[in-house]
Amino acid sequence: METWHLVVLAVLQGLTEFLPISSSAHLIFFPKLLGWPDQGLAFDVAVHLGTLIAVLGYFRHDVAAMLSAWFASLARRRQSRESRLAWGVIIGTVPVGLCGLIFGDYVETTLRSTIVIAMATIIFGLLLWWADYIGDHERDEYTLSWADVIVVGIAQAIALIPGTSRSGITITAAVMLGLSRTAAARFSFLLSIPVIVLAGLLELYKVVTATTVTETWFQLATGVVCSALTAYLSIHFFLKLLDRIGFVPFVVYRLILGLLLFAL
Repeated sequence: METWHLVVLAVLQGLTEFLPISSSAHLIFFPKLLGWPDQGLAFDVAVHLGTLIAVLGYFRHDVAAMLSAWFASLARRRQSRESRLAWGVIIGTVPVGLCGLIFGDYVETTLRSTIVIAMATIIFGLLLWWADYIGDHERDEYTLSWADVIVVGIAQAIALIPGTSRSGITITAAVMLGLSRTAAARFSFLLSIPVIVLAGLLELYKVVTATTVTETWFQLATGVVCSALTAYLSIHFFLKLLDRIGFVPFVVYRLILGLLLFAL
């Protein structure tokens, strides 16, 4: 694959990873539309690393406070709001981890089709609109109960269906539970950290056990940098504009993208 193809896909991954519009739908739609070859596992590892750098960089102060409070909760057996949020991220990751181990091969071989992605893009886009319409938008991420965390965690497991959008479905669940748009997005982004790490490690294992890697180190490094920069900007502007614009523009975009995927 040519370097500029990888740059385009890395930017696309960075822009869409944290928006509720499904990064997998874009990474399938654009190469098919333009007749590009598959980007390969090594590139997937690179862009996952880039998005991980972006989310850790943006939430560095929150993550540091959560980690400090989490270790303190283990030592003192007393919870603070930061330690509860850290535990929430850990507990919320369990469902997707278990489902990934059980259904991972089925998802990759059977569900990763253009039709499935198109249907998921449209259906879960409409669900996001409905959740935003009925939600109270009053709570923040620190008010999540353990039951709330499990609900959002199960929603994240549903995102194994390609086209669902991990950020989209977790934001949908959090908004349905009464969180504000910004709080739902923040918790979704924090919840993405262990998932990106686990997915990246799985893909790295596949790369190590593969016979060949076609991309050069320069191409992979370019993918990391491009996805990291665009993901950071995507998180920043999404959180800044979310309360002003709401989710309707993203829902409309998903409907259009789903129809285009059906056209393929």
